[in-house]
Amino acid sequence: MSELFEEFDDIACLAEGLDSPDPGGRIIAVIELTDSADPAAIPYLARAIQDENPGVRKQAAQGLTDFDGPEVASALVGALTDIDQSVIEAAAVSLTELKDPKAGDVILPHLNDQNEVKLAACFAGIKELRRTEALGPAVTALQHSSEDVRQQAVSVIGWLQDEGALPALREAAKDSSVQVRRTASFALGFSQSEHAEAILITGLKDPEWLVREAAAETLAKSGSKSSISKLRDALNDDFWQVRLKAVRSLEKLGAHEAAMEIGAMMDLSIPNLRKECAAVLGELAVPETAQFLEKYVDDSDPDVRKNVRWALGKLAA
Repeated sequence: MSELFEEFDDIACLAEGLDSPDPGGRIIAVIELTDSADPAAIPYLARAIQDENPGVRKQAAQGLTDFDGPEVASALVGALTDIDQSVIEAAAVSLTELKDPKAGDVILPHLNDQNEVKLAACFAGIKELRRTEALGPAVTALQHSSEDVRQQAVSVIGWLQDEGALPALREAAKDSSVQVRRTASFALGFSQSEHAEAILITGLKDPEWLVREAAAETLAKSGSKSSISKLRDALNDDFWQVRLKAVRSLEKLGAHEAAMEIGAMMDLSIPNLRKECAAVLGELAVPETAQFLEKYVDDSDPDVRKNVRWALGKLAA
């Protein structure tokens, strides 16, 4: 018997466990089929995801994470309307692991589904597949009542990197949901247009620090030095997380003029921020900032000490 048929027989033998009257036995069979990593196991796992026992269905949904393709997508999309929440959650996670663009053929017809949980999961699943056909439904979904649906739709738009979608992202950046606005800020990172930069600069003044943090981080991707002055303003934000992202972006934009302000932030009592400031000062290598670094050569935090000494070495060089 050829090796191909031997492998098929092996999978068929493992699949016999799916007929066990004991749910535990069926779960073991699902685990063994998953561990085989053989695509021939996919039809059996698709069958198990419809088992009468929720534990078996959940295990099958988790197991399909290790496989790919339209058949996997079909089984997972079907599980998104399961009566058991744990099965739905497992299927939604596995759906995001798909990498085969052809799996998008299965997901696309569901991008206008009335079930908001299923709709959000389908947007999350098709995001990294970068199917351009998903752009229209994603833009439409920005008007959906579900925050989760809107957030996932914004992510899809960001991954597709279509300049024509900037007006939609501009509106999403004004959404009532913090998470939607935050996701929109990250999504704008693909564009180097003045319009995208203007939206992000506005985001630096958002009432929620999570949005300001995202805007401060994303601005560096534009490569435009015109945002440096606004990022310098962000160094005085009430939240150190926003300051940290602003520091990183200023370094990426080569903002040597901000080095002294960054150096002064070394005196703040937040180790993570001191560590980042020290690293950035080393990259900017402005000699006058040595005075700030020398004070923390023996900092109580080992990561701060390491970055300070590295930065001083860069300045000395």
